[in-house]
Amino acid sequence: MKTTFTGTMQPLDTTVPDPALIVMIGASGSGKSTLASSWPATQVLELDAFRAMVSDRAGDQVATEAAVTVMHAALKARMARRLTTVISDTNTDARVRKGLIDAARAHGVPVVALLVATPADVCVWRQAVRDPDRAVPEGVVRRQHADAVAAFPQLRGEGFDHVVFADNIHRLEPLLKRASDARRRDMGWDGSAGLGSLLLVRRVFGPDVLPLWTWRDGSDLAGGDRVGEIRLGKDRLVLALRHDVDG
Repeated sequence: MKTTFTGTMQPLDTTVPDPALIVMIGASGSGKSTLASSWPATQVLELDAFRAMVSDRAGDQVATEAAVTVMHAALKARMARRLTTVISDTNTDARVRKGLIDAARAHGVPVVALLVATPADVCVWRQAVRDPDRAVPEGVVRRQHADAVAAFPQLRGEGFDHVVFADNIHRLEPLLKRASDARRRDMGWDGSAGLGSLLLVRRVFGPDVLPLWTWRDGSDLAGGDRVGEIRLGKDRLVLALRHDVDG
């Protein structure tokens, strides 16, 4: 059998119901996190984030057991509420997949295997540009890729309701629509107020700063200049937005 997904190809499935538990399967560096970012952040559970939560370091492998415990608690809570949830990890181990499937089955939530079928060489190459704390050794990456390929024909038998390829064009369409709808809301093209003057703030400082940002009342100056503040507890940072520096 070839060590590629095409070597075990089955009829393509394009079904991703809502709600669903979406289990990504792919080697480190295959692009799972990038794909997961097309879902709202509240719907994505990623083991690195839980490692950081319990140890302050996303790459702290010693914290994995504790991180898995916390992640499964969050998963069970979401499944009890029948909320669409994405597991953005390698999930190349059948025992790991079984635990995820059981959590969804307990609440009657459909389970989707989302295969991220990036070539092994690409996955290995991407480790070189990662933070050293998160880079995975080549041997581990290639084993993960081989395990994902070997698992593909068995996924239906494991209990997955749907097996979907991430590079399938039918899967991309709703992702692109979701991104387009989010952009329309931000710009106010859907009839809402949108982000308005906060669009520039997000572009410069990123989305995490938005909840902390306020404009000072009456700070509109000639040429549209404004004064904003970032507050964090008792601390305050004051910034001036200058539209016409030369003038």
